[in-house]
Amino acid sequence: MAQAKQAKSKTKRKPSVKAYQNFIGGEWVNSASGETFDNVNPADKDDVVGRFPRSTVEDVNTAVAAAKDAATRWRRTPAPKRAELLFNLGEILRDNKDRYTQEMTREMGKVLKEAGGDVQEAIDCTYYTAGEGRRLHGFTTPAEMPNKFAMCVRQPVGICGLITPFNFPMAIPSWKLIPALVCGNTVVIKSGEDVPLSALNLVKACEKAGIPKGVVNLVNGFAEPGAALVDHKDVRLISFTGSTETGRI
Repeated sequence: MAQAKQAKSKTKRKPSVKAYQNFIGGEWVNSASGETFDNVNPADKDDVVGRFPRSTVEDVNTAVAAAKDAATRWRRTPAPKRAELLFNLGEILRDNKDRYTQEMTREMGKVLKEAGGDVQEAIDCTYYTAGEGRRLHGFTTPAEMPNKFAMCVRQPVGICGLITPFNFPMAIPSWKLIPALVCGNTVVIKSGEDVPLSALNLVKACEKAGIPKGVVNLVNGFAEPGAALVDHKDVRLISFTGSTETGRI
């Protein structure tokens, strides 16, 4: 008995795996399918960074509907006010840089210095772009009729689908997301399946910064949600960075 107890006490318990969710309409939700996939540390295959939803067409449709519902309110929010929220976002990213850096290295293997640079690029992009909230200038031009003038006013495109890759897990999502937001667009992000945590950290920071519900939506998964986003009739713009093979599809 004593030997059996001793052997049992030496058995290594695997740590519980943290479960993450999609972000749709301002709520953290599971995939409609209930299916998940594991994000594994490439330096330690026994270390599961997290379990993420394997999203489907249904999840994308729900996310796009949330972005559509929020579009008018966000478009009508004055650009300087949108920029103030983005400045708040920059502050949150800066304050959490060390944690984001550690988690990026854990999930995709960049050395800490490069992972920190990746996060810093997101911080810099956010601060810089927040300034554009007061520089979204149109222009006037002479008209051919007396007592008339022609005026150009910048308008949002609408709902943007943002598909992001592995190599810069927070910088590239920020390059797509932040300019879209300051210009008054709403977005659905499909994160790189190898690096879902870094994109999720960016979206969590958006939530904390006070960006309204439905303006930023996140779906995780593989080819199915990406293809559904590209094919959706209500998505007006796609920003894609990824492999040549996927780009051709």
